[in-house]
Amino acid sequence: MSSGWRWNDDVVAGKFVSRLHVHHERHASSRIGWLRAAVLGANDGIVSTGSLIVGVAAADATRSSVLIAGVAALFAGAMSMAAGEYVSVSSQSDTEKADLARETVELEQQPDFEREELIGIYEARGVEPQTATAAVNQMMAKDALGTHARDELGMSDTTTARPLQAAITSALTFTGGAAAPLLAVSLSPLPLLVPTVVIVSLLCLTLLGVLGARAGGAPVAASVLRVSFWGALAMAVTAGIGSLFGSAVG
Repeated sequence: MSSGWRWNDDVVAGKFVSRLHVHHERHASSRIGWLRAAVLGANDGIVSTGSLIVGVAAADATRSSVLIAGVAALFAGAMSMAAGEYVSVSSQSDTEKADLARETVELEQQPDFEREELIGIYEARGVEPQTATAAVNQMMAKDALGTHARDELGMSDTTTARPLQAAITSALTFTGGAAAPLLAVSLSPLPLLVPTVVIVSLLCLTLLGVLGARAGGAPVAASVLRVSFWGALAMAVTAGIGSLFGSAVG
């Protein structure tokens, strides 16, 4: 008997056993929480530290002065990124918790209204009324709050705010990004310090753009161009200011 389905079956010990081929999907959105913090931290570490080093070096500072400024920028920037991310994402988390608490009360006090509200959401998406009603009844019977959080409030495990994760990720990636221009200062001859730091920083930004695009499933060229352009602009501006300031002081 022929069929549109193709089965890959074995008979083992007289029993009919079917091999189930499981289809696994990987979506880049599952990484959005830590990926955003990682790219932001690394980009800021490279750009801010590299720009500061270029600006200080352009003012005819000594290598030791440039290194001190760079190290200070690394530690100050890492702490600032961690604190900023934690405070920012904590605000998002507080808002999410408040919305869930409000939704919990509404489900307890007016469950019928909440059910009709969710049915309306599904109907607006193109689901037939009878199907929408049946689906809502089944899902609310299993997990009413989770269903409303996902479909009414737009919350999910993927997008849930994680302050500590964001803070740690940003601090670590900032430190890694800032270490590159600092290493360039240590290894390059003093006359070539500025161009070396610029080249190393731009190469690191290019690599960051590639890695960020790959991890997020985004176009590589656009990502590389974006981070490289703003990094080059930042270093050019600080180099110009450092040079003018050095000349004025001199």
